[in-house]
Amino acid sequence: FFLANHLLSPRTDGTMAATGVSQSLSMRNTTMPKGAVGLRSSSSLCPNRVRANVAPKRGSSRSAVVTYAAKDLIFNHNGAALKRMQAGVNKLASTVGVTLGPKGRNVVLESKFGSPKIVNDGVTVAKEIELADPVENVGAKLVRQAAQRTNDQAGDGTTTATILSAAFIAEGMKIVAAGTNPIQLVRGMDATVKHIVVKLKEFSKEVADDELASVASLSAGGNDEVGDMIATAMQKVGRKGVITMEESRGVENDLYVVEGMQFDRGYVSPYFVTDPERMSAMYENCRLLLVDKKITTARDMVGILEEAIRGGFPLMVMAEDFEQEALATLVVNKLRGSLKIVAVKAPGFGERKSQYLEDIAILTGATVVKDEVGLQLDKVGKEVLGMAAKVEITKESTTIVGDGSTSTDVQARVKQIQRLLENAEADYEKEKLSERIARLSGGVAIIQVGAQTETELKEKKLRVEDALNATKAAVDEGIVIGGGCTLLKLAATIDDAFKATLANDEQRIGAEIIKRALPYSLRLIANNAGNNGAVVVDQVLNNSAIPNYGYNAATNVFEDLMEAGIIDPTKVIRCALENAVSVAKTFLTSDVVVCEIPEDAPMSQGTGMDNSGYGM
Repeated sequence: FFLANHLLSPRTDGTMAATGVSQSLSMRNTTMPKGAVGLRSSSSLCPNRVRANVAPKRGSSRSAVVTYAAKDLIFNHNGAALKRMQAGVNKLASTVGVTLGPKGRNVVLESKFGSPKIVNDGVTVAKEIELADPVENVGAKLVRQAAQRTNDQAGDGTTTATILSAAFIAEGMKIVAAGTNPIQLVRGMDATVKHIVVKLKEFSKEVADDELASVASLSAGGNDEVGDMIATAMQKVGRKGVITMEESRGVENDLYVVEGMQFDRGYVSPYFVTDPERMSAMYENCRLLLVDKKITTARDMVGILEEAIRGGFPLMVMAEDFEQEALATLVVNKLRGSLKIVAVKAPGFGERKSQYLEDIAILTGATVVKDEVGLQLDKVGKEVLGMAAKVEITKESTTIVGDGSTSTDVQARVKQIQRLLENAEADYEKEKLSERIARLSGGVAIIQVGAQTETELKEKKLRVEDALNATKAAVDEGIVIGGGCTLLKLAATIDDAFKATLANDEQRIGAEIIKRALPYSLRLIANNAGNNGAVVVDQVLNNSAIPNYGYNAATNVFEDLMEAGIIDPTKVIRCALENAVSVAKTFLTSDVVVCEIPEDAPMSQGTGMDNSGYGM
């Protein structure tokens, strides 16, 4: 703080002069001497708010002019800060909540460029919400973390995570406002969620093949066509196979499966084609020569080329690159008909290129020719060649189908890559390892999504993506009954016996908060379907003795949800619970909010000219 009314400042001539300092110490974008801190209390306007100017770090230049950006400090006197944050949470949850359930509505998102987006995906809606009040916006951003984290972990359940976060906060605020210690409260909430996650795994069962379509359909908003396509794709490429999505050129959805190993590298020269109409090169019972370096001269390949001519077998040469002389030799012999040959550049770069070549070698029984293992191209024979049942090379892609003779080696390689996948942290690395597993395992399924308009296409892609992620999550950890009824069953497990294990009464109140908040999801699903949520919850609770009994919002019927195909992935429910309570704990233990002061919009200045169109 400034303790003097005057400050000596140096003149340019080296003398000292007195400079007056105003008693009003803080103004936005004010310059201050090094090390000074200015505070202005606005308690006369709002007793909970203080604006602060933060001093620069020591070590900066003496002559530097520092601009100070003021911040708002909102203290939680009488719960003022938390109530404003909760208002932001409720606005976000209300917006996202309209998409929940089979009869949930869409949300229209304005786009600065292009057409508006109409979506039914919780995390996409949450990302677009920015509130005018900075304190409310802080609350909204906190809950958005739960949705984003759930999307990263499970790929679905973002709306449920948002609703649960808002429910935990709403029930917790009632107790905190009454004077309960929030630290003990959140410990009880944390212990309770860990307890119900254990119970959730007990409720879970492994998903059967005929249930995969139900999981996908439910996640896609009741779209049976999408569910059937994803289930068919999983049957063709296996549960651990890779299923990708891309935009269709038409208006219909489509599914096709690439059998064998495919990668984005085509032939080096169009002279290698065997089918001019399709511009592709195709060979059956083809031998493969894999070289982990650039081939500079054809002399290095003479021995193997002579073997190919004598044996009469087709040969695919895959190398890092080809010099012009080596490529010209291969092309001339292909055109003369003396060689059935095709040259392809190896996929990937650097270390990943070597890994891909090793994968191809294991699939085909080949040996990669590289200096590290003491193999030189000019000294090897046909013993390094691999065998493929079929190869097909186009301008942009290469497909290799193995002959099945190396299945044991392939399985061992897949297990090795799976261990690498378990230890991988980066999403890109995980994606590439999953692709390698799928290529070795037998194929990649591609779902093509089509629509009449760009707006519909974007919304459809988000639904298919959610369905795809939900199906993968169901394969990982199993399934439970859906429609919010599993959360209601979990609430029933928070009984007196469990509460007795908690350390004190405040932690038991925390357990009660979780119990009261869990029915929120079912209540909202029923409300979105046009029914009274409280009545639906009571009806399900009164029949809790019947296994898998619940409310089917799509048909407005109370029935056995497992038989009706209303099922949720266990992983989605678990991630939503864990992330929601994590956000609620952070929220309830907060006491001060530090945020930016909104900048005043600059007033447009007139030109001072008469714009009426008439002369003076």
